[in-house]
Amino acid sequence: MIFLRKAVYSVILLLFLLISSCGVKMNAVVAHRGAWKKNNLPENSIAALRRAIDLKLAGSEFDVWRTADDSLVINHDAHYNKLLIEETNYASLIKFKLANGEQLPTFNEYIKEGKRSNKNTLLVCEIKPSTISKERGKMTALKVVETIKKLKAEKITVYISFDYDILKQIRSVDTKASLQYLEGNKSPKEVKADQINGIDYHYSVFKKHPEWIKEAKENNIILNVWTVNDTVEMNWIIAHQFNFITTNEPELLIERLQSEK
Repeated sequence: MIFLRKAVYSVILLLFLLISSCGVKMNAVVAHRGAWKKNNLPENSIAALRRAIDLKLAGSEFDVWRTADDSLVINHDAHYNKLLIEETNYASLIKFKLANGEQLPTFNEYIKEGKRSNKNTLLVCEIKPSTISKERGKMTALKVVETIKKLKAEKITVYISFDYDILKQIRSVDTKASLQYLEGNKSPKEVKADQINGIDYHYSVFKKHPEWIKEAKENNIILNVWTVNDTVEMNWIIAHQFNFITTNEPELLIERLQSEK
């Protein structure tokens, strides 16, 4: 029975990924750093992640760094409370609380919460390029993948990065991982050649290269776009039928999509 449930879950996930990459599933909402804005929650907090899951969003994005003592933590900027994360031990970082009283989340805590009571929301894991060296960034990526596998969260995790080598490093150790590139300087055909599943670019990139939208769909490359916060840009993206729309305003985007029905 357990084997059967796992097999069914795997088939459902495979269908989800195939639908996304083939362009059938469209305009799915991804919360940027969690669903934080409407309820004034700290960005990248566990509370913001839980809000995204409770909203049954398609995804919730978050950012990962590695501390000086090799702890993986969730924070957007390279600095936390004016401390450079990569040069600071975790014990020193957690002396400072988030605005809602949470402790700076570890990657382990964050993923465990992301798995809890979650049937809809992908964990969109951005691995930040290292401020110290390219090699350190690639080693961080390996540690992230190792942790995801240990927590058995592979099937609900998507990896994204501005560092192309980080994505290639992940692909070298995981042939099934879902990977999306952020920088906006490669065409869909280029990322496909390197076995990257998707492009996740700022909307200005797609406005500059609208031909990439068609090229991505023709090559079964997932189309994601960030960070779409106002209705003018939302309307443009919705009209062009992207797979995923990353936003700081998930509730607003949901309302906009519902008005289209």
